[in-house]
Amino acid sequence: MPVGRTRRCRRGSAAAGGPPVARSRNSGESPARAKEEPPEAKEEPPVPGAVDLGAQSRRWAAFLQQHRLSSEEAAQLLLDAFECKSLVKHTGGCHCGAVRFEVWASADLHVFNCNCSICTKKQNRHFIVPALRFKLLQGADNLTTYTFNTHRAKHMFCKTCGVQSFYIPRSNPDGYGIAPHCLDDGTVQVIITEDINGKEWEEAVRKHKTIRDMSKP
Repeated sequence: MPVGRTRRCRRGSAAAGGPPVARSRNSGESPARAKEEPPEAKEEPPVPGAVDLGAQSRRWAAFLQQHRLSSEEAAQLLLDAFECKSLVKHTGGCHCGAVRFEVWASADLHVFNCNCSICTKKQNRHFIVPALRFKLLQGADNLTTYTFNTHRAKHMFCKTCGVQSFYIPRSNPDGYGIAPHCLDDGTVQVIITEDINGKEWEEAVRKHKTIRDMSKP
């Protein structure tokens, strides 16, 4: 089918004061001098880009540790979720449950249906997200990877049940292709399917106006 043809389907849903300071025997200071309060400490200018998290510091540190993110990555993810309120957290995995993941994406998914040799063989329909929005929760040691031809695409599947629930696409090596049919129920609203001519892969990707940008943060 030509590039650009789309189909839509729905899926279920100190107190100041105290005694006066006495003059020290060994001090040359006068009593008046000794009673003087020390000068106030000057506030340090804020470091450019620094954020005072106050009472949220512990929550922030726990968030970084739990999701294994740098501060920059976590800030970007949270800003994306705030600025793009349509993002929701989907969860999914393989058939046997050894591989589990979560991914932030729209509730309305733009899914590619490619007709290249391998996508046809395994019916690899997928939507693309930036790597930052994907997190493998478990099963890294239960994945095996198949590559061929240019070896840029990484076709990862579960060693136990053989299901590929996500992979790294050749078109978007900085992102992930997620299988919508491997997501748990309840977060997908609409699936929009676009056929792409993988038999003429280079030409189809070159002409496509948005596919390369789908893995950009």
